[in-house]
Amino acid sequence: MEPTNLEEAFGAFEETWSPRVVAELNGQEVKVARLEGEFVWHSHAEADELFYVLDGDLTIEFRDEADAHLSAGDLLVVPAGVEHKPVAEEEVKAMLFEPAETLNTGDADDADLTVEEPERLD
Repeated sequence: MEPTNLEEAFGAFEETWSPRVVAELNGQEVKVARLEGEFVWHSHAEADELFYVLDGDLTIEFRDEADAHLSAGDLLVVPAGVEHKPVAEEEVKAMLFEPAETLNTGDADDADLTVEEPERLD
């Protein structure tokens, strides 16, 4: 059992919208990701998704309700089945919690952004 240093984890990659796994627990993965620009509209039919902003400002847009604005220290759970689109005007460092088999693009068909098997940072 070794602690994970998040600063070192973020130092291991520069790509945006390409989450990296830093821990696993109870069938869930804890991922870190750099976010910048607009992602795709998507939902996760069977999985809630937790966004925790470590640095920067993130907007989660929703089709049927008001957008959520998150700053460093804020977290938001997007319930299963809710269509959403993350948007970051400038780079955001975020942690994500979701079931291990959850694709980052959910039900969206976007081969350029889909990460089938996220890299594990040890």
